[in-house]
Amino acid sequence: MCTPKVISEKKMDLDDILGKFGIFQSYHLQMMILTFFAFVTNALYSANFVFVAEEVNYRCKDDLESSQSCSANSTQVCSEWLYDDPDSFVAYFQLACHEWKRTLVGTVHSFGYMCGLLLVGPMSDRLGRKTAVIITGILGGFFGIVRSFSMWYWFYIAMEFLEAAIGDCCSPMYVLTIEIVSTKKRLVFYMMCGFGYCFGGMALSLFAWLTPNWRWFLRAIYLPTFLFFTYIYLLDESPRWLLTKGRKEKAVAILEKAAKKNNIVLEKDVLEKLSCEVSPDVPYKQLLKDTFKSSKLRRRFFVCLVWWTASTFVNYGMIINSVSLQGNKYLNFALVASVEIPANIIVTYILINFKRKLPLMFSFFIGAVLCLALPFIPVDLPWISISFFMAGKLMSSFFFAITYMYTSELFPTYTRNSMHALCSSLGRIGSIIAPQTPLLITYWSGLPSLVFGTVSFLAGLTTFLVPDVSDDLLPDTVVQAEALGKSKIPSKALENYNEGDISQL
Repeated sequence: MCTPKVISEKKMDLDDILGKFGIFQSYHLQMMILTFFAFVTNALYSANFVFVAEEVNYRCKDDLESSQSCSANSTQVCSEWLYDDPDSFVAYFQLACHEWKRTLVGTVHSFGYMCGLLLVGPMSDRLGRKTAVIITGILGGFFGIVRSFSMWYWFYIAMEFLEAAIGDCCSPMYVLTIEIVSTKKRLVFYMMCGFGYCFGGMALSLFAWLTPNWRWFLRAIYLPTFLFFTYIYLLDESPRWLLTKGRKEKAVAILEKAAKKNNIVLEKDVLEKLSCEVSPDVPYKQLLKDTFKSSKLRRRFFVCLVWWTASTFVNYGMIINSVSLQGNKYLNFALVASVEIPANIIVTYILINFKRKLPLMFSFFIGAVLCLALPFIPVDLPWISISFFMAGKLMSSFFFAITYMYTSELFPTYTRNSMHALCSSLGRIGSIIAPQTPLLITYWSGLPSLVFGTVSFLAGLTTFLVPDVSDDLLPDTVVQAEALGKSKIPSKALENYNEGDISQL
């Protein structure tokens, strides 16, 4: 155990020890594979409603020649509806003339994820990253399988909400990913793990093509998630989180295990000198309150909230509006998902060479210009419109990825996952609103793009209000977090703290 006393100058920072490990050695390769699989499941969970509750044409049995299925002005009631696909989700739950029930599936998922992040974040900070990953991963598979047997529409909706709320391991797995590698290797390691999102999106379209029946489609994508049971033995807890909880012996044991697996010798005295800054053992609400006592961290929170709202709104909005593209729907979905591959590689290279702030600002501003220009491109030049659309989607992938990492680097360890989850959760209002943007076309075909561009531009402006980071160590305390953007995070930030003031921890 360790206590929050004055830190000796001889103390060794965890980042110095993690720097001795190569991310392509045995231990971190195993962690990379486990993280990759977790991110695949996130892609499968978050977008499967696109194929499950897809639009199906239908018509009234009494009027076979009419292509008009519903009319708001009609007083005639149809006794029976005929569906082009009688085995579809829409046909089974008899959703003819209830389009809002079909689209509600996606809205409920986004709302559930928004609410769930407020639970999963604190769970991760309290119980540990590993525990949160295993619990949410297994619950996701459970609710998904149960949903595939649903006999009632509203039961299906309830299971959709629960799965999104407490059945997605992406948030704790992401935080664990950035905490188990050194600062200099963090970006490359996350890039390799992040290909799981791309692979998951492409796998989703393949599953949908191979299993057109919506029930078997759900079972096909959720059954593999029970592999999270193996994470009990295969996944290790974050040493950084363990240190903030005063469990230095456990953190040292994990580091020794990793060193042994990689055939690396860590000096015993080096591990004994490992600094251990314990977070206060107080209720979560108090920790959050003390974090918000800092005016700098409050400002960062509101900026991050703008980033997240803009990122989810524009990114999901462009995906939804891309369905108007001609061609095979499965192939189109896979192509949209594949855009994330070059985006992942390019954004990693940019962040390694140009820190965080400028890349995020430029991706927001360039994305804004592309979206604002899109409505004014001549209709007789469709290839230019498609090029602008794909470039805009690429920019939205850029600023979404940067926002994800930037947010986690601006807050201290003991509330990092909670603050990251809080920003992500409240920012999901963007993904809830995004499905409604196609309705704007009734007023003007270019209005959705105009809105996307305006939101991106405003989000870019707020980036001026936060410090730049990249080479800084992850802050463990409020004091260290406030020092971000200066020459270096003070490694002895607790030397002069007031033990009666918890906000200094």
